[in-house]
Amino acid sequence: MFTDKYPKAKLTHNPTALEQLSNVSKLFSGPNIWIKRDDCTGLALGGNKVRQLEYYLGHALAQNSNTILTAGAIQSNHVRLCVAAAKKLGLDIEVVLAHQVSGRQSQYYQSGNPFLIELMGAKTHHYTEKKDEDSADSMLFSIAERLRKEGKTPYVIPRSDNYLPYGSLGYVDFSAELLQQCNKLSLKIDGIVLASGSGATQAGILAGIKALGFDIPVYGFSVKRDKQAQTQRVLKKSQLVADMIGFKGIVNKSDVWISDSMLTPGYGQLNDPMLDAIDLLAQQEGIFLDPTYTSRAMAGLIELIQQKHFKANQNIVFLHSGGSPALFGYPEVLDDAFYNLE
Repeated sequence: MFTDKYPKAKLTHNPTALEQLSNVSKLFSGPNIWIKRDDCTGLALGGNKVRQLEYYLGHALAQNSNTILTAGAIQSNHVRLCVAAAKKLGLDIEVVLAHQVSGRQSQYYQSGNPFLIELMGAKTHHYTEKKDEDSADSMLFSIAERLRKEGKTPYVIPRSDNYLPYGSLGYVDFSAELLQQCNKLSLKIDGIVLASGSGATQAGILAGIKALGFDIPVYGFSVKRDKQAQTQRVLKKSQLVADMIGFKGIVNKSDVWISDSMLTPGYGQLNDPMLDAIDLLAQQEGIFLDPTYTSRAMAGLIELIQQKHFKANQNIVFLHSGGSPALFGYPEVLDDAFYNLE
């Protein structure tokens, strides 16, 4: 496989299931909607970050690191899973939690991911200023310098896109896994739909699909940045990943599909299409979407279906990238009054 030269820590229960959303597909009478269950990757309630962390922590172990440092929002799935991975591998970990989402109720700070992070015993730092990713990385590297003086060997998993995206290699592997499953099912994929946040997952899939000789559109619904900014981010990471696996130049800007139609009112905030998507999947399929990532992507997929973007009987794969613990930080998901807010 293209990623074999990179060290990898085994963390994922794979292959994750690929199954049809039969009830939802019938409801919309259009394309056949499939779901790739990366919410079931096994570690600490699962999620797409597990595949990514296999390569980050593999890289850390290859450098004899004994302490992991990373950052994320209060309800960060990445931080939850990074803590779990470090604990599983016997490594120390310190995390920085950013107060990025305003106007939240107390449950946002106490339930879901922050509860689990605390339960696992992570050493946490907090910052409330509106800092960008570079500032967060600077904070991580400052902590790393302090740890070195204490005789430890830290490894920083950065937030910004100024570093090699080792985590994206996990989604190069995912691409091969998905195509093997489709081959066994004699299934032709006409599109992959996902939430696009850090860009690492979309970049890995784009590079992997292209390297394997396929031309399958990957539809990314941005959860944090406008279309232009997210397109540039995903393009940069995709091209870096392609180069890392020996396929420099295979990803072009025209390959990067991004929509910010589900972004309003902003990262970590709710809107009606997202809430409808959460209700739909829970009530029709018994599947839980999260309030930041997968609900935006599913709302975007529904929007594309309603716009007749896909033909009848095409096969569209929705990537469930996890995150359901964050539901417990959003009690208003079940508050009918929320729908009537002006």
